[in-house]
Amino acid sequence: MAAAVAVGLGVCALSACGSGGGSDKADAKKVTLVTHDSFNVSKDVLKDFEKRSGYQVTVLKDGDAGAAVNKAILSKDNPQGDVFFGVDNTLLSRALDNGLFQPYEVKGADGIDARYRVDGGKHRVTPVDSGDICVNYDKKYFADKKLAPPKSFDDLVKPVYKDLLVTENASTSSPGLGFLLGTAAKYGDKGWAGYWKKLKANGVKVVDGWEQAYNEEFSGSAGGKKAKGDRPLVVSYASSPPVEVLYAEPQPEEAPTGVATGTCFRQVEYAGLLGNAGNTKGGKALLDFLVGKEFQADMPLQMFVNPVVKGTKLPELFTEHGVTVDEPQTMDPKKIADNREPWIKSWTSLVLK
Repeated sequence: MAAAVAVGLGVCALSACGSGGGSDKADAKKVTLVTHDSFNVSKDVLKDFEKRSGYQVTVLKDGDAGAAVNKAILSKDNPQGDVFFGVDNTLLSRALDNGLFQPYEVKGADGIDARYRVDGGKHRVTPVDSGDICVNYDKKYFADKKLAPPKSFDDLVKPVYKDLLVTENASTSSPGLGFLLGTAAKYGDKGWAGYWKKLKANGVKVVDGWEQAYNEEFSGSAGGKKAKGDRPLVVSYASSPPVEVLYAEPQPEEAPTGVATGTCFRQVEYAGLLGNAGNTKGGKALLDFLVGKEFQADMPLQMFVNPVVKGTKLPELFTEHGVTVDEPQTMDPKKIADNREPWIKSWTSLVLK
C-alpha cells in the first residue's frame, strides 16, 4: 500500500508475466493473485503457505490500485487470476456493481474487526487491512526553513505552504481519491470544491499515482531525494514514516518524515474471489491465507498497513515510527458510491483544467 519493494519467489510484474499469467483451469495446483504495485509479502510467509496448501502462487501486479481495479473490471469475463486484492472502500462499490466477485466467507471471519465488514453478509469481499491516507512532510525541510509543518486541511491552503504539496490524481489513484474524499468529509458536499479552488491557487501539484508522488516528487523520501524531488508535502499514509526507517542504511533513530494527522482519511482494503476464477478452490485457500495469522502479522513491515484481525501483534518499528490517527475522516460506503463519479468529474474539471 505504501511501499513498493521487490517481492520474492513466485511474484512477478504483470508486464513480465504476460496476459497468459492467470490460473490454468487444467492445473488445480496453481493459483493467481491479481493486485496493485504495492503488494508485498515475505518470501518465507509465502513459501510456508505454498508448502502447507500445495498451491503454487503467482502474483500479478497491475499498477496503482485505481488502475488495477479498472483493469480487473474490464477483464472480468476472462480474468488474469483467481483472487483480486487491493480494492478499497473508495472504489468498492464500483467493483461490486460490476459483478467482479463471487461470494466466499473466509475461515476465521469472526476474528475480523467488525468495523471493516461490509457487503451486508453477502461475503463478496473480505477486509484484509486498514490504513490512513494523510499528508506526510519532510522534517528537514521545515526545520531548515524554521517553519512549522501543517497539521490540518485548513493549514494546507495558507500562503506559507504555497507550492509545497504534491498529491495524486483522484481519477486514477486510490490515495488521490481518498484525499479528495477526506476533503469532502471535512468540508461537506457544498464546501469541498471551494477548498480545492484554494488548494489549486496555493500551488498544489497533481501527478498520476502514489509511486510518482512519493518516490519522485517528495523531498522527504529516499526515492525523492535521489530524484531531486522538491515538494516537502505529499499525500501518502500515516504508516509511511516507518518505511523510511526500515530501508535506510544505517537506520536513523527518528523517521525523517512526519504526518499531518488532521489531513487523514481512513482506507480499508479488501480481497475477493474473482467471478470467473479458473481455480476457485485455490482462490478460497488464498483468501483464507490473507486473513490468517501469519500474513496479517507480516503485513505491517511489508505493506505498512494495519491488520484487521483482532489481536494481531504489531512490530515495534511499526508502532515506534508510525502514527496512530485517532479521528480520521470517514465516509459511509453508500455516500461514496452515490457521489464518487460526479465528485471525480467535478474535481477533474476544477483542478486539472
